[in-house]
Amino acid sequence: MASLTSMTDEALIAFDTISDRATSLFSPSLRLGVTGLSRAGKTVFISALVHNLLHGGRLPLFEPAQSGRIARAYLEPQPDDGVPRFQYEDHIASLIDDRVWPQSTRSISQLRLTIEYETASGWGRLFSGGRLSVDIVDYPGEWLLDLPLLGKSYFEFSREAFELSKLPVRSQLAADWHKAAAAADANSEADEMTARQLAGQFTAYLQACRHDERALSTLPPGRFLMPGDMEGSPALTFAPLPELAGGKARAGSLAAMMERRYEAYKTLVVKPFFREHVARLDRQIVLVDAMQAMNAGAGAIADLERALTEILACFRPGSTNMLTGLVTRRIDRILIAATKADHLHHEGHDRLQKIVRRLVDRAARRAGVSGASAEVLAMAAVRSTREGTVKHDGETLPVIIGTPLKGETIDGERYDGKTETAIFPGDLPARPETLFKKAGNDGAGDEPMIRFVRFRPPVLETNDTGLALSLPHIRLDRALQFLLGDRLS
Repeated sequence: MASLTSMTDEALIAFDTISDRATSLFSPSLRLGVTGLSRAGKTVFISALVHNLLHGGRLPLFEPAQSGRIARAYLEPQPDDGVPRFQYEDHIASLIDDRVWPQSTRSISQLRLTIEYETASGWGRLFSGGRLSVDIVDYPGEWLLDLPLLGKSYFEFSREAFELSKLPVRSQLAADWHKAAAAADANSEADEMTARQLAGQFTAYLQACRHDERALSTLPPGRFLMPGDMEGSPALTFAPLPELAGGKARAGSLAAMMERRYEAYKTLVVKPFFREHVARLDRQIVLVDAMQAMNAGAGAIADLERALTEILACFRPGSTNMLTGLVTRRIDRILIAATKADHLHHEGHDRLQKIVRRLVDRAARRAGVSGASAEVLAMAAVRSTREGTVKHDGETLPVIIGTPLKGETIDGERYDGKTETAIFPGDLPARPETLFKKAGNDGAGDEPMIRFVRFRPPVLETNDTGLALSLPHIRLDRALQFLLGDRLS
């Protein structure tokens, strides 16, 4: 990412790092970035992580908790007053009381979780206990996919957007936008209504790509899908145009207006997001809904790999020493987590992990990522099913048992959101190559490789005294150990 930042940007990043390091001398902290693409479960992950630490959840593979070294965990006011607070209490109420999944991440938010613990070393226990504040930074993956725009001109962005939109999996969705763009004269006088019409058609195309039946992931500019308080601003009222002869816009033309607004988008939206948030992270988890992509077919798998390539290229991986760490911040651990493992029987978890490992390895090679410790994990931050077996035609089948969301359909039966049922989820391919061979053509119209249904959050179990237990999970403890374990040693 260094090539996408100016000397002024780097100076501002260094200043922020020095300020953060000075504060950490007296109050040790770690900034954990949590991102992922739409429906990957960022909000659920953060809520479950915090809930299990606050309530002493079952975390056998998280060594500080398993060994009893965590004295207590509690929430504190976050250090960045200008960033919205992650509304943990509201999300937990949705999960536990209402048994509905909380609203998806729409903008950046933050939460500070402080952990008091006993150090593992004898010398550490002799002098004092440990204390670590984990600043959890939640942000949409769609915003992260904007960062590569910093190194692209408007005309490069336009060319790539049109090339992507012509892939079989996208071409039908882009038809109205293509028609409007072809009718516009890029060299005509700049016109606000034309700009609004083109931006609206382009945004509609991006929204259609994100729907469940397509589940596409590479959809920059991210703020077109999540505009927030910038909705209707000139910086969000532009669209790609067909390639201009000579690649240069005439002054005062529609193309010049689009180019100026594209540059404003980078200046007002993308650069501040990178400097103020991404460049300040110490650790990162990227949540991936590979299940949804497999539900949507080969084109969605190929697009997910494309998005992961763009995402991994955005980070600043590597390690620093005591001296360089004062002015330079690097992400030294990145976890890529395949979510919703509870939609499979445990026999399929390793296969899911292999598929995502293959996705990540290919994406990392394309992005040229090195220097950070990276791990891949299949997990469910909140486990919405339990496992069982059923007899069918004399054969014993492994099943998952849960309450499908209202409107989900299985074998022609539409569920009401109240009825629990046992489902044989099917088998993922034993060899990931099977998926990638199909995905290589970016095809549209391919049959989904496997079908999954969505479930409601579980009824929270209680112990013998009637006290509610923490949210159940699959491998959340392994995620915690990788992301935080060494800092609590």
